[in-house]
Order: sequence, then structure tokens, then C-alpha cells
Amino acid sequence: MKRLGWIICNGALVAVIGCTNMTPQQQGVVSGAGLGAAGGAGIAAIAGGNAWTGAIIGGTAGAVAGSMRAGHW
Repeated sequence: MKRLGWIICNGALVAVIGCTNMTPQQQGVVSGAGLGAAGGAGIAAIAGGNAWTGAIIGGTAGAVAGSMRAGHW
């Protein structure tokens, strides 16, 4: 589990560094997906559900919301 945490942290670091050349819509999608996945996993874990399922649902909803927030929908 500790190794998985390092892999996720490194992946997030690469994604954040790579955001400098993105359009505002792409930045909204990436940040919305990341925040949604973290929130969904946290809520699912607290509620006693599957954290991976919560992360997938939250990430999808966050990506859609982030895209809409950028004003392109």
C-alpha cells in the first residue's frame, strides 16, 4: 500500500508540472478530476463503501464540472 501511495503522488506531481502548457479548459478538467477523485474516495471510505468506486465516480463528475466551469459547455 505504501508503494501505491508513492506511485500516485509521483503521478500527481507529473500532472501538476505538465499543466503549464494546457488551455484553461484542459486545466479545469484535470483539476476537477483530481479534486473529484480525492473527494469521492474520501466520502466513500468514510461511508464504508469502496474507495476506488468513489474515486472513479468523483473523478468523472469532477472532470465534467471542471470542463463546464471553464465555460466551454
